[in-house]
Amino acid sequence: MATIKKPQLKVAAFRRFFSVFLLTLVGVLLLIFLLGTNSTSNFVSSPLDDIDEVSYTNSHLREKLGFPEQSKLSIKLEKRNQLPPRNIDRYPNLAKDHITIVLYVHNRPQYLRVVVESLSQVVGISETLLVVSHDGYFEEMNKIVEGIKFCQVKQIFAPYSPHLFPNNFPGVSPNDCKDKEDAAKQHCEGKPDQYGNHRSPKIVSLKHHWWWMMNTVWDGLKETCGHSGHILFIEEDHFIFPNAYRNLQTLTELKPYKCPDCYAANLAPWDVNSRGEQWDSLIAERMGNVGYSFNRTIWRKIHRKAREFCFFDEYNWDITMWATVYPSFGGSVYSLRGPRTSAVHFGKCGLHQGQGENKACIDNGMVKVDVQEIDRIANIKSQWQVQVSNNQAGYKAGFKGWGGWGDERDHKLCLNFARMYHAIDTASTF
Repeated sequence: MATIKKPQLKVAAFRRFFSVFLLTLVGVLLLIFLLGTNSTSNFVSSPLDDIDEVSYTNSHLREKLGFPEQSKLSIKLEKRNQLPPRNIDRYPNLAKDHITIVLYVHNRPQYLRVVVESLSQVVGISETLLVVSHDGYFEEMNKIVEGIKFCQVKQIFAPYSPHLFPNNFPGVSPNDCKDKEDAAKQHCEGKPDQYGNHRSPKIVSLKHHWWWMMNTVWDGLKETCGHSGHILFIEEDHFIFPNAYRNLQTLTELKPYKCPDCYAANLAPWDVNSRGEQWDSLIAERMGNVGYSFNRTIWRKIHRKAREFCFFDEYNWDITMWATVYPSFGGSVYSLRGPRTSAVHFGKCGLHQGQGENKACIDNGMVKVDVQEIDRIANIKSQWQVQVSNNQAGYKAGFKGWGGWGDERDHKLCLNFARMYHAIDTASTF
């Protein structure tokens, strides 16, 4: 009997081995296929293709408004904007009365890594939603954001970013005038700014992205269009201290009582080189561009000034706000902040600021921000009074702008961003 069973055992063992081998081979081939598919940078074969066309926001309205024709990548990115936030399984519930954080970025991955790391250390970050708004699509930037695990994350991509249109407006069109060319003599397209310079897509994208993002966050995203509280806005070169979120919660709670005329709450002084006065008091001063927050009431006031924003010959969104939008409100526009900064600007490669030899804070991926123990815990006291800063320096009404924003096509696209989530009759007032 022993001599009959041995061959049968060998055959059975071989069959089991062969079955395991086949399953392993199929698994390896499937893994290789999936990795190859996911390595494509422009979503050639991705879940985006399965998104229903109904989620393509207000396409009929934008067609009537005369938006530029979108590329395939632009459409895919806009569909991606409709996807739900990630990490909902980790953080299924947002805290009541949470302050949404919006981080807007372009393509400085070495900076973004620093910001993301600082956000990961913020007390209370897991309670809220982080919206990351991209100006263009860049794989390395996308991967950094996709790696965030410390809170709910919603990514949005500006679908009309000039960086997505290599051959036509709002990118570079073949017939665009360049530099100081005369349109009539050169038979080229474009209207120059007040200094005679024609548009540069890389420069105008700054203002376009900010304005598109504001309109989309406040009026276009289902996650935030019903949000009535404050929304905090930060950039890819803003280092956020661990106590920032708790301090901001305190500021927004105190603002109606301590400074009812204040429009916003800020995490940092208006002067980006200042770290605060270290006083035992709150400070009311002009709104800064580092860690600023406001609510829907203020957004509605800003939105009604779309023409002022879109026609002012200045490529920077913040200078546009300081020089023409805020002055049009008819009074001082103050923001409430603490006496010690909870956010700092560390970038040194801006278009017109921070390029000097001094005060450069980041080199070779290393950031130099002094975070002390007092910066790790909430340090704003409700019993503090408010010191108002008057006669502040900076851009004011009457400043003509640095230019870079003279092309009528940019004016129209900017106005259309203000109209894209509203009925035509409502938007026609702009």
